[in-house]
Amino acid sequence: MTPMIAPQKPLGPYTPAVRAGDWIIVSGQLGLVDGVLVEGGVGPQTTQAVANLKAQLATMGASLSDVSKTMCFLTDMDTFATFNESYVGGFGEHRPARSTVAVVALPAAGAGVEIEAWAYKPQ
Repeated sequence: MTPMIAPQKPLGPYTPAVRAGDWIIVSGQLGLVDGVLVEGGVGPQTTQAVANLKAQLATMGASLSDVSKTMCFLTDMDTFATFNESYVGGFGEHRPARSTVAVVALPAAGAGVEIEAWAYKPQ
């Protein structure tokens, strides 16, 4: 199944992606399609979160290959291997610097993963 790649609307009062000089900062992306969490757990949610990240980057003329750093949040570190597999599937051969931390909860009820990113794309 090919995940949807249209930019998702934010869940709160923030900007999904901003440019700061040569950097593009993308707010945390969840596994949402039209405001609804995809089914199937962390694997499909990660795949969709990466697709949503890709869509936000595209609005700024950037791509996943421009990402230098990601910050990833998991509600259950026991899902790390599943998350990692889907993350690698989304980023392909590109390997940005990454941090992955455990959190108690995420903004969308039932969300298991969130991914934010910093991309370097000179103007």
